[in-house]
Amino acid sequence: MESNRRVFLAAMAAAVTGRLSAQEPAQDLIYQCPMHPEYRSSKPGKCPFCEMVLELNLPEPAEYPMDLAISPKPIRAKQKTELTFTVRDPRTDAPVKNFKIVHEKLFHLFMVGADLKPEHFLHGHPVLGADGKFRYTYQFPQPGTYRLVGDFYPDGGTWQLSAKTIVVPGGQMETPHLTKNYEHREMTNMGISITTEPPAPIAGIETRIFVHLTNAEGLERYLGAWSHMLAASDDVIDLKHAHPFVADGGPEMRFDVYFPRARGYRVWLQFQKKNVVNTTYFDIPVYDIEAAADR
Repeated sequence: MESNRRVFLAAMAAAVTGRLSAQEPAQDLIYQCPMHPEYRSSKPGKCPFCEMVLELNLPEPAEYPMDLAISPKPIRAKQKTELTFTVRDPRTDAPVKNFKIVHEKLFHLFMVGADLKPEHFLHGHPVLGADGKFRYTYQFPQPGTYRLVGDFYPDGGTWQLSAKTIVVPGGQMETPHLTKNYEHREMTNMGISITTEPPAPIAGIETRIFVHLTNAEGLERYLGAWSHMLAASDDVIDLKHAHPFVADGGPEMRFDVYFPRARGYRVWLQFQKKNVVNTTYFDIPVYDIEAAADR
């Protein structure tokens, strides 16, 4: 067992070193993808991973603070609640009023409940007002903690993911215990299963998630991408939004994901077929490198 562990750890270290070396950008490439800045080109065009238009001379990354106002207060379950998002320029603290379109929308809002139940998953699109604020009306299904992430692109800045926590008083949600679940399941009008490489994903090391669709004829881009993914850790601290690294409209896709911590993750996937949006999830346990060596 100890010999196998040493071989495993050496192989993983070599893989990581090789991956980093392969990703070193050439110095003469100047067009970049705002969402995948590691992709560079000497010519204008679109990112092969997410279809966003490549941009010339992206500014240095800077975090744009996102304020969240809630009305009415206190929040009550099953009551209409208005969420108002204000994005601020980190240099001036002034509200940002101009945004670039990201996958057909100016703002993507993802939200999950702390119990990670399917009925508490949301992918919505707040509307930008003349005052530069985004608004979204929602009825929280039940009391508990909700985590949300705003996905937006301030004009003159860089693509942003900003997370917030909302607590609806009156009760708590049960923390989920996530175990490996990659099995085939049926969605609204198509089927799906996944596999991963490595089979036991490791925190901080790239995991390749292979998506296998059935009855996928008529698959369409959904909001500019062949699929959208949201990965949420079982404590809802980590929220990651991603798109396929490899996809061509066929039944096979691949996501390349770095899970930051050794925990369970629920990975939500969305697809569109014949104008119908299919949403499902899989549970992926992620290990530290020594625990993965024993599996």
